[in-house]
Amino acid sequence: MELRIAGLSKTYPNGVEALRDVTLTIPQGMFGLLGPNGAGKSTLMRTLATLQEADTGTVHMGGIDVLSDKRAVRRSLGYLPQEVGLYPKVRAAELLDHFAILKGLTARAERRAVCDALLHRTNLWGARSQKLGTFSGGMRRRFGIAVALLGDPRLIIVDEPTAGLDPAERERFHNLLAEIGESSIVILSTHIVDDVSNLCSRLAVMSEGAIRLQGRPDEVVARLDGRLWIRTVDRGDVNAQTDGVDVLSTRLSAGRTAIRVIADTAPDGFEPVAPTLEDAYFAATSGRLGEA
Repeated sequence: MELRIAGLSKTYPNGVEALRDVTLTIPQGMFGLLGPNGAGKSTLMRTLATLQEADTGTVHMGGIDVLSDKRAVRRSLGYLPQEVGLYPKVRAAELLDHFAILKGLTARAERRAVCDALLHRTNLWGARSQKLGTFSGGMRRRFGIAVALLGDPRLIIVDEPTAGLDPAERERFHNLLAEIGESSIVILSTHIVDDVSNLCSRLAVMSEGAIRLQGRPDEVVARLDGRLWIRTVDRGDVNAQTDGVDVLSTRLSAGRTAIRVIADTAPDGFEPVAPTLEDAYFAATSGRLGEA
């Protein structure tokens, strides 16, 4: 099964063009959707989750017309938004049971078995009797995934899932998402390049509502092979060393600044450097790699 998006566009009443002719084919597994804030990622995710309408375009998941058959989509969908609204005074197991009823799991024994299994899978079994107001940020995100997995969805959308998590919780969440991606389409919408690099076999980069780049991580990185150069200078020398070169990024390290530039041949004083997915992301969002 795959998700096929063709010619999807959306303009808000205030004139903001949030989606511009978005066309993507997303196979089973982990798919990364990268882009800065305001790129259109959340608009695309809400459209796929049937929470808002598109102006033009089509979306199909297997035999389901996503834009017209919303009931069928919702039966096959798990959605974890960036902000998970939870009742702080309700215990985790009780709220998960409530969401399971809303998802259509009406048989009590079956519902109990499903909820218990999800609490184990998200490593929340030991906290099942805790009130949600006592949960850490990472625990709240894992509870959100438990809710999203109710009903065994074929399409799972997660929006900025690791924002604000500490390194240990981020690693736990990565492992959980990787496991889920073995049997479902999982769309990971984020601006954190490392999340996509660690988890996703395919990705797309969005900017200003359009797809700028798509493919496997190694493919998109390879587009910068032989074109990336680096020089590390004192902070006070940055302006002098960036004059006349196409600067892709600058990064402060140990009190000095690493300047990465794009050029077909080495600028004076610069050395070759292997490109990374972050370099490809910066190049795509700034228009240096062209439209996908």
